[in-house]
Amino acid sequence: MSSTEKTGLSRRSVLCGVLVALAVPGGLAACSSGSTPSGTGTTGGGTTAAGGTTPAGPPIIAALADVPDGGGLIAGNPADSRPLVLVRTGETVKAYDATCPHQGTAVSPPQNGVITCPNHGSTFNAADGAVTKGPATTGLKEVPVKVEAGQVVPA
Repeated sequence: MSSTEKTGLSRRSVLCGVLVALAVPGGLAACSSGSTPSGTGTTGGGTTAAGGTTPAGPPIIAALADVPDGGGLIAGNPADSRPLVLVRTGETVKAYDATCPHQGTAVSPPQNGVITCPNHGSTFNAADGAVTKGPATTGLKEVPVKVEAGQVVPA
């Protein structure tokens, strides 16, 4: 390698280090060819905000604190593009595919233990997803989830 090539390589390495240091504090390891120094990476068990992912764990659907106790919310499904309706009772969360089995409209979050499809008025029991009023003829499909470190994640 010529001295001109070495100088160009050295300048790129320095520039990379400066840019990474400005953009990602503690991220200088991204420009090195060695391993990541200890003390960098995740903190607090690797959790992130709702809808994110943990570097060492499953994708996060929602924070438990964001799901109203005795109610629920609509959240993204990290496994596919279909939304989930989350239903919380205490520390337990159940999830159902939020797509109404009648014509595919997204259902509304549960209110008073009932999940309703705004399109044609089908209703579902929030405790088990069973259809309680048509025109839907089948219930909502349960999606396995669990609560881990205050986050709702796929089971």
